[in-house]
Amino acid sequence: MAMNGVELCNVTKAYAGLTVMENINLEIADGDFLVLLGPSGCGKSTLLNMIAGLEPTTGGSIHINGRDVTDLEPDERDIAMVFQSYALYPTMSVRKNIGFGLKMRGMPKDQIEKKVAEIGDLLQIGPLLDRKPSQLSGGQQQRVAIGRALVREPSVFLFDEPLSNLDAKLRADMRIELKRLHERLGRTIVYVTHDQIEAMTLATRVVVLDRGAIQQADTPENVYRRPANRFVASFVGAPTMNFIDGKLMQSGDDIVFDSGAGALPLVDVPFGARDLIGRPLTLGARPEHLLFDQAGISSRVLLAEPTGPDQYVRLAVAGSELTARSGPEQPFKSGTDARILIDGARMSLFEPQNGQAVTLG
Repeated sequence: MAMNGVELCNVTKAYAGLTVMENINLEIADGDFLVLLGPSGCGKSTLLNMIAGLEPTTGGSIHINGRDVTDLEPDERDIAMVFQSYALYPTMSVRKNIGFGLKMRGMPKDQIEKKVAEIGDLLQIGPLLDRKPSQLSGGQQQRVAIGRALVREPSVFLFDEPLSNLDAKLRADMRIELKRLHERLGRTIVYVTHDQIEAMTLATRVVVLDRGAIQQADTPENVYRRPANRFVASFVGAPTMNFIDGKLMQSGDDIVFDSGAGALPLVDVPFGARDLIGRPLTLGARPEHLLFDQAGISSRVLLAEPTGPDQYVRLAVAGSELTARSGPEQPFKSGTDARILIDGARMSLFEPQNGQAVTLG
């Protein structure tokens, strides 16, 4: 198995006989920025800790750069980890914090100095190298923690919710920094978060986890546009996707979605949808897939929420409450009428029983 990157093969994890993850198979290509995304308790940190060697696997194998590391200690795996808590040594200067791992490896002092200075420049913390962690802001401490991982030049970087202690503005700045850093260094990164904005903006690939199982592993675009099941569809995207139960029906030359309390008109329906006519389905449409159009079905405006660049409009239509997205220009008053269509090219369809996506054609 000569593959750079990380490979998990049938990885299983049990605590005291209770299986929390079973047969996880995942290939992380060399240079990927792979984000493990899911709600708390979904198993994403457990998975990261197993890759790191901080938790043993109950079954299966883990390869890093083609080497079986399943039974190796963390420091033998050629990885570096950045935690949410930064875990800096409080009595040491930033310089010593970053260089500590190299010193432990017996690297000559002048080489350590050179590497620490390079990292200081890269992360723009050069002027802070002689300060103690207590004299730094949260964002600066986070950079030092990243610097300490970078200086070791591992094959794989592991990040566990590294931005969750930072305020919103700083989080957005650090996201940009991390993305730039990845583009410059091209190293493999495995990154755990429950924040879908982080996942969508940073990842080259996203793995969505729920209850210890991989729900979908794909590009951020596909996870958003073509969710594999109803869990992924509802977890990714805010405001969340609208779901309506019913069936596709023929109406003259058109196809509509009949909820039992009204027929929602669809535009640009893929040809394959004709094969599904009459079958019970759940239709999934994101707020931006609801289009305001005079040819649409009449709906009642319940509430408009302006966000600045656009607005979210809560509508009562065909027996459901749906959220639509609109530009900021159009005024929506509660209690007035609006007409909507659904973009059939971008809608999702799910099996009502198991929530799996139905592929068209």
